[in-house]
Amino acid sequence: MALIMEICPCGSNIAFEECCGPLIGGVRPAVTAEELMRSRYSAYVRKEISYLLYSLHPDHRADFDEKGTRAWAEGAQWHGLEIVDTVDGKAEDLTGKVEFIASYSDKSGRKDHHELAAFEKKDRVWFFVSGGQPPVKQIVRSAPKTGRNDPCPCGSGRKYKKCCASG
Repeated sequence: MALIMEICPCGSNIAFEECCGPLIGGVRPAVTAEELMRSRYSAYVRKEISYLLYSLHPDHRADFDEKGTRAWAEGAQWHGLEIVDTVDGKAEDLTGKVEFIASYSDKSGRKDHHELAAFEKKDRVWFFVSGGQPPVKQIVRSAPKTGRNDPCPCGSGRKYKKCCASG
C-alpha cells in the first residue's frame, strides 16, 4: 500500500514533514522570516496554537490571546497563503517584513486576511513581532492624463468631455 504524502498547507508544494512540520514540531528553527511566516500559517491550518505562541516574540507573549487565536483557527476553513512581498528577513538579517494574503472562510463567508508582518531575530531565532495593514500603494499613471478638452482617446474625433468622460 502506498503512503500518501501530505502537502504542506503553506503553498510550498513540499511535504509537510519536510517543510513546516519540523518547525512546528520544534525540530529546527526557521532560517528566514518568510519561512517562519509560512510555518505560522500552517500552524493556523493545523490548529497548533502552542506554536503560534512559541513563534511570537517573547516581548509580546503577555498580550497573546490564546482563546481568540484558537477560536479563529478552529472556526476557519483555510484556503491558501500568498506571499506578496518579502523585505529583508534572510538568514543573515536581524529583521524582516513579509506581506501576505491568507484566504479562509468562516460562518460569514470567504475572506482574505491581508497583512504586513514584522519579524525579528533574537539569539539566532526568528520571531513574529507584529502585523498590520500594508501601506496603500500609490498608482502612478504611465500616460499623461486626458484633459476635458483633449480629443477622446477612443478615436471618435470628439472632445473627451463630450464622449467617454460623459458616460
